Amino acid sequence: MNSIIQCILRAVIAGCLLITTATAHAQLKIEITGVGSNFLPIAVAAFRDESAAPQQISEIIRADLARSGRFSNIHAGMAPIAETNTVDFGSWRAKGADALVTGSVAHLANGHYEVRFRLYDTVKQQDLSGLALISSASELRLSAHKIADYIYQKLLGERGIFATRLSYVAHTGGQYQLQRADSDGQNARTVLTSSEPIISPAWSPHGTQVAYVSFEHKKPVIYVQDLLSEQRTAVSNQKGSNSAPAWSPDGNQLAVALSLTGNTQIYSINANGTDLRRLSNSRSIDTEPRFSADGHSIYFTSDRGGAPQIYRMSVQGEATAGAAQRITFKGSENTSPRLSPDGKLLAYISRVNGAFKLYVQEISTGEAIALTDSDSDESPSFSPNSKYILYATRIEQRGVLAAVSTDGRTRQILSIKDGNIREPSWGPFTE
Repeated sequence: MNSIIQCILRAVIAGCLLITTATAHAQLKIEITGVGSNFLPIAVAAFRDESAAPQQISEIIRADLARSGRFSNIHAGMAPIAETNTVDFGSWRAKGADALVTGSVAHLANGHYEVRFRLYDTVKQQDLSGLALISSASELRLSAHKIADYIYQKLLGERGIFATRLSYVAHTGGQYQLQRADSDGQNARTVLTSSEPIISPAWSPHGTQVAYVSFEHKKPVIYVQDLLSEQRTAVSNQKGSNSAPAWSPDGNQLAVALSLTGNTQIYSINANGTDLRRLSNSRSIDTEPRFSADGHSIYFTSDRGGAPQIYRMSVQGEATAGAAQRITFKGSENTSPRLSPDGKLLAYISRVNGAFKLYVQEISTGEAIALTDSDSDESPSFSPNSKYILYATRIEQRGVLAAVSTDGRTRQILSIKDGNIREPSWGPFTE
């Protein structure tokens, strides 16, 4: 079903709207339902004096590394080991650990905390260096995520995504809440509350703003909200439907889908809502635009061939640069294109024998594979390192979020105790 029609069907009774950054009552619960291969065995020792801190740094690090599907945690014992302690490499090798993490937490006079750690290669018997991070009590989880990112990159040669954030829409008790949370689903904060649907959240490239569609005025309107000041602006309130905002890589523009002339078409606007320009030029429904990683192209869903498929056009638009080219050919219906930040992959939702499944396609070859065996997938979103895809699905009639590695080996489920969650978006790197 076309996303515009889906949006309209989600509209319900009138209600109130509230912008807030209050802590969300329902934290996401994460379950690892599949595991990867080629584990790197690592021991993360308890940090000295971390028991006196509001967050247990070593536990967060272990959980992050386990979620990645790339590490296996070797039991390090109960005794804390500081980063200044001498390391007996032989004993850790005997326990099966190829790497070791030690550290400490110090409560400073100004109320902040200093976290120090060291990372060791026990095979080569090398100190791989470490970091010292200072943060407030409320940011200790972020410090732990940054340490996990450091470990991930140092040992695997790829940037970690543990310190990034997610956004999603929770629907509980007749209320819709746009929320943001850490990548592990913790530290959830509510950005917007409404009794009308909120859909299509999209992070700005710098992670300071989020665009979304709200039905608070009985029609879909696109807003951009600053996450620090909480100020928001209606950037597209054109006649008819305003939907599917997508940021350009430089953050200066949005691609949007508008029914301004009757049938929905793709337009671009400046991030402040000025300079509206039509890009697609067909008599069909063109929707769900997404910029390519280099900003030169826009991928979108269109039924111009008789059924929904994914097409690509120049960012200059069809009238200027020529007709769009069809990109997907496997499956009778393909929608919801999402481009990986590294520019190599296209994720989308394919209808297969009546089921909606997450697929990933290599842009260079056109080769596509299914990543899930579920039947109600929607709204894919790449992690900023292009290694994982977050998406919405249903399990036992409940809306949940799921994450899968792009090789299909690692799977996670994120849910809340009461209610449904959908419309996920993975935030960018911010440092």
